Amino acid sequence: MDNVRVRFAPSPTGDLHIGGVRTALFNYLYSKNKNGKFILRIEDTDETRSTKESVEVILNAMKWLRLGWDEGPGNEIAEYAPYYQMERKEKHIYRKYVDALLNKGLAYPCYCTAEEVDAMRKEAQNNNLPPKYDGRCRHLTCEQRKQREVDGRTAVIRFKMPQSGTTILDDLIRGRVEFDNFLLDDFVIMKANGVPTYNFACVIDDYLMKITHVLRGDDHISNTPKQMQLYTALDWPMPRFAHLSMILGPDGARLSKRHGHTSVLEYRKEGYLPEALINYLALLGWSTQDSQQIFTIEELIEKFSLERCGVSPSTFDPAKLLWLNGEKIRSKTPQEIYYLFVDWLKYTNNETLISDWDENLLKQAIALEHDKIKLLKEIPSLLDFFFVKEVDYKEDAVMKTLLNEKSKVSAEMVLVESANRLLEKEDFSANALEQYARDLAKDKEIKTGQVFHPLRVAISGRTQGPSLFHMMELMGKNEVIRRINIAINKFFKK
Repeated sequence: MDNVRVRFAPSPTGDLHIGGVRTALFNYLYSKNKNGKFILRIEDTDETRSTKESVEVILNAMKWLRLGWDEGPGNEIAEYAPYYQMERKEKHIYRKYVDALLNKGLAYPCYCTAEEVDAMRKEAQNNNLPPKYDGRCRHLTCEQRKQREVDGRTAVIRFKMPQSGTTILDDLIRGRVEFDNFLLDDFVIMKANGVPTYNFACVIDDYLMKITHVLRGDDHISNTPKQMQLYTALDWPMPRFAHLSMILGPDGARLSKRHGHTSVLEYRKEGYLPEALINYLALLGWSTQDSQQIFTIEELIEKFSLERCGVSPSTFDPAKLLWLNGEKIRSKTPQEIYYLFVDWLKYTNNETLISDWDENLLKQAIALEHDKIKLLKEIPSLLDFFFVKEVDYKEDAVMKTLLNEKSKVSAEMVLVESANRLLEKEDFSANALEQYARDLAKDKEIKTGQVFHPLRVAISGRTQGPSLFHMMELMGKNEVIRRINIAINKFFKK
């Protein structure tokens, strides 16, 4: 089809989850690859669960991921607006088409209660029949309907599904899928309060918004024959359908909260970059012929195609996402990482964490640990020792390096010698400091590690960290000597 128009249509009943974002992403990539339009529509007809707060979460998550919509909330096109289904309901958009189906004899009022319908389904199941509504209101006479209304019964509107034959879906990912119409019941298209149901509202909206392709998760595939029959009944051209494979957790079960974060904004709080999450989700159910793993958004748009989408479920691998996030962080400059980190602090309300940290020192410290940062949230724990007055000495580091019976004497000697000798060093560059440490080891006839390790623990309080001598250069002579003396007094003075 020309003029490709796709939509992402979340229900605002909670956070935007990983599966929803993957659906939004594939719609976005397909529309951009085809020079089409990406529409965001809010399907808020679940009156009891839909909230304004959830709408805000969805919009904020989409903005953070930079999945900008061509049309939708905040970017309305008069021809297709409004983009909230309940607002469309208030404009009587759906009622018009319900009446059209009633007039054609393709829909009917049903007066059965929820309890009665449940009983029908249980009885059918007990008789080894499809557990569905039995259609008892399908052939009521006008008099029978009036009597039910006199009895105080309210009616939903049901669509008359064909009772024989098959509905055939030509899915762009799965190929030919056949549905036996006998197994499908006459489904509700409008509730008694005038609110349209999902299957009805999305067909009306997709048609009126000129959606050409419906790309969605395979959990919707059972809805597709119902929607296809509505298109046929209304004599409308159908969009093309494509159902994306499900996402599983590492244990093979459908992805859920017990596998970790499923809400997108939880990943933002953890310090993931939006481009890392986008890159990773693109790999769940889609691949290139050469199995490329790392993409820019421009490359994803250029290479995306439905032909490369798979049918088999994808497994969400948190370790791979973490690795990919580290790769994306390493592709940034230290300056870029600094500003991303500051944005993350603002988002998580942690700005006070670095309120007394020197900005220039922080930027340089980030540069030292550039290759080790996998999450923005790791930056404080990796670099906080640069900014403290009192070093937080880790017990295991002290016991292993400074107070170990085998190394205690040499560690004390190294620190005392360094406190004195470093005072006289004019060149405090990393290269000069490394040469100093090697010369000291040679002079005292000890291994270089017996110099390096005590210095690191005395200065940082830990055994791991940036390059020792670059760290010392960045701290400066006075601070390094001050910390060495603190360690001497704390651990070796009687």
